[in-house]
Amino acid sequence: MKPFIETFTGHTFAPLAPNSVDIWIEDIAHALSNQGRFSGHTRFRYSVAEHSVRVSELLAGAGKPVPVQLWGLLHDASEAYLVDLPTPLKVHPKFADVYRRAEKRVMRAVCQRFGLPFREPTAVREADARLLATEVRDLMHGDRSYWKKITATPVHERIRPWGADVAKYEFLRRFYDLGG
Repeated sequence: MKPFIETFTGHTFAPLAPNSVDIWIEDIAHALSNQGRFSGHTRFRYSVAEHSVRVSELLAGAGKPVPVQLWGLLHDASEAYLVDLPTPLKVHPKFADVYRRAEKRVMRAVCQRFGLPFREPTAVREADARLLATEVRDLMHGDRSYWKKITATPVHERIRPWGADVAKYEFLRRFYDLGG
């Protein structure tokens, strides 16, 4: 038997050998609503689920088609099964290759499960970058020199973080609004 995790819904999932039939939107919504962005080091609790909803809504506001908006909602879905690593580990030679390969396999299974193209649309990366700039402004100590590398323009609206239950609800609402 392949090593697996038990998910919120009681299913099992093998993160190093993902199968699309083992992916459930409820598991993704639940896990991401309980995981904090920036490894949980924001000034206010802010979940990956909320981040994902905001990316998807930013794409909607830009007039992007529904499949791109759905990609935006699910762009961090692999983190529901692998969790996210802080950037210094994600780029470290001893960790990066193994984690990135696992992340790519899980995202491929997510795309297969939800009928999305395997390649992340450029618009998703752009919306993610704008939201990152917004999150740094609103949730981090954005005046630090290391944040100066961010060149994307933050959105006008300020982030007022949701609780985990609201984030989970909004993630699922957005998924079903997009026809998921």
